[in-house]
Amino acid sequence: MILEGSAILLLAFFGLLFLGAPIGVALGASGILVIGIEGLGIMALPTNVWTGIAKYPLLALPMFVLAGMVFERSGVAKRLVDFAAAIVGPRRGGLAIVSVLVCMVLGGISGSGAADAAAVAAVMLPPMLRQGYPRAYTASLVAAAGSTAVLIPPSIPFIVYAVLVPGVSVPALFIGGMIPGILAGLSLLVPAVWLARRGGFGLPAADEARIPLWQAFKGAIWGLAAPVVILGGLRSGAFTPTEAAVVAVFYGFFVGLVIYRTLTWRDIYAVLRASAEVSAVVLIIVALATIFAHAGSTLGAFDALAQSLIGMTSNPTVMLLLITVLVLVAGMLIDAISIFLVFLPILLPIANTFGWDLTWFGVILTMNVAIGAFTPPMAVNLMVTCRVAGCSMESTVPWVLWFVAAMLGALLLVTFVPELVLFLPRMSGAL
Repeated sequence: MILEGSAILLLAFFGLLFLGAPIGVALGASGILVIGIEGLGIMALPTNVWTGIAKYPLLALPMFVLAGMVFERSGVAKRLVDFAAAIVGPRRGGLAIVSVLVCMVLGGISGSGAADAAAVAAVMLPPMLRQGYPRAYTASLVAAAGSTAVLIPPSIPFIVYAVLVPGVSVPALFIGGMIPGILAGLSLLVPAVWLARRGGFGLPAADEARIPLWQAFKGAIWGLAAPVVILGGLRSGAFTPTEAAVVAVFYGFFVGLVIYRTLTWRDIYAVLRASAEVSAVVLIIVALATIFAHAGSTLGAFDALAQSLIGMTSNPTVMLLLITVLVLVAGMLIDAISIFLVFLPILLPIANTFGWDLTWFGVILTMNVAIGAFTPPMAVNLMVTCRVAGCSMESTVPWVLWFVAAMLGALLLVTFVPELVLFLPRMSGAL
């Protein structure tokens, strides 16, 4: 029964994906099919679906999506770019450095890699083109830098991971992702500057207008303060991650309406509608994934697959590398949340067998997903930035592979030095 039901479940899921069905439809339909065939209690499905989404930490998800969109529409990205450019100064590859730094700061607001990449690409493309940066280079760099948003708190994938994994807290993941997120961003600076120097582009004109540092700082201070408010409140215990998301939304509206005065009531309606659509899609996928998870766990399919993988090797290092390849390839095809929903039921028994810390495991899985998000052929972030830059994904390959290699180096460092993840949560008492 286990083998037959598992085969039907997986074949139906991957078959629907191959036919072009949305990930949520593939998860829900394959689960319902197996539940019906195997008689696993189809009447319990409504309860399972409700249980899957009626979880307190998930309340933070739509709020952080809304907060990210509010900050993007309010002109924060442009002011952060001006401030970073004033710090970096007129040097070859300077705007490449600015792109990475701004993506990292915006990641501390939005928690979404694709949204981060889209906002920065729209702001950075014109000045980078004026300095001779190739369109494909710009698209590759911003897509890679935008992926740090899922590591630097607040991170939407971290919230979903904490919901799916018992005993893992959102604050521990948020704090644990800070050092890996910073390492991932800094790792991109080396190939970014080297490629600019090798290609002979990215040198600003002598007469190019520059904003004085103090003036740029005054313009960007409200955007720079947002991550401090969010993370400071979490660290001090002033509010929970869910409450922090609400604080971020009201802070963003205050900055856009009162400080910068760049948001109109029409903009607010558009932001609310867009964020509601994104949040609804994510929550529907989570709900449908519970059907898939119920079918697989009831059959024992996930445990059987996990034991099969464990049977391949008893070496934890080899197993980590196998998981890295698996999640990296999956990250090229689907988004982080979908990867967690599909693969965590299989990977968690493996992590428990080897005695891995589940907070550290969540961070390295998310780093894998971040790399997959800008690795061709189906990279989500790269699709977004290529659309903004007006170039094909094929043209980015000679550039983007350098950034993939750089972030893989950061991933391996975090994988084999777990204290890079666990040090801050332990020090802060989150673990």
